[in-house]
Amino acid sequence: MSKILVTGGEGRFASILKKKIDKRKYIFLNKKKLDILSPKSINDNIKFYKPKIIIHLAGLSRPMKTHEKNIEKSIKLNIIGTCNLVIACKKNNIKIIYFSTSYIYQGKKGNYKETDPILPWNNYGWSKLGGESAVQMYKNSLILRANMTEKPFLHKEAYANVTSNFIFHEDFIKIFLKIINKKGTYNIGGKKRTIYDFAKKHNIKIKKIFSKGEFPLNQDMSLNKINKLL
Repeated sequence: MSKILVTGGEGRFASILKKKIDKRKYIFLNKKKLDILSPKSINDNIKFYKPKIIIHLAGLSRPMKTHEKNIEKSIKLNIIGTCNLVIACKKNNIKIIYFSTSYIYQGKKGNYKETDPILPWNNYGWSKLGGESAVQMYKNSLILRANMTEKPFLHKEAYANVTSNFIFHEDFIKIFLKIINKKGTYNIGGKKRTIYDFAKKHNIKIKKIFSKGEFPLNQDMSLNKINKLL
């Protein structure tokens, strides 16, 4: 059975993925077992497990302010760590699946296609784009520009004037498992709506707030490419 190695194996998304897959096929490694900042750790794990695919979930996401206050950490975990993995995958002809973000788009016009110009609007987006740039250079790869979150929605407030394609982890996984053998770049998310409209379906008490420039208003992506594939 071909093995699939998962970095960041104790993260939020990985914990849900574990419940949805054939566990005989997947190897979930935490940062102690696989340190993406150590080429030796990466190569030792590849040599031991001999995976055909690496799903790269390790990295830094929240809190978002960390990417502004500690750019060294953001650069190391999201850019350098990803580069290390891509180099190892290239040497061993292993496919890499990279979880990027909708935040690499500028967020001004909305309905962003995978072929549109990209211009991140915060340091988190820049850090993810840095990692994605390395993955784009390696053709044996699948890049998912995702807009997913935990269920239930974590916050007590949500933007009523910001459109996006938020999707819960569980719903994202249903799509992901159908395209795991594909290559290329895909936007993945839910239908276009305001973040408030997305959140209130599961929390009727959530409060409206309005972005005054701190969040771009049109973050939604075109899902035509993934919809045609499915």
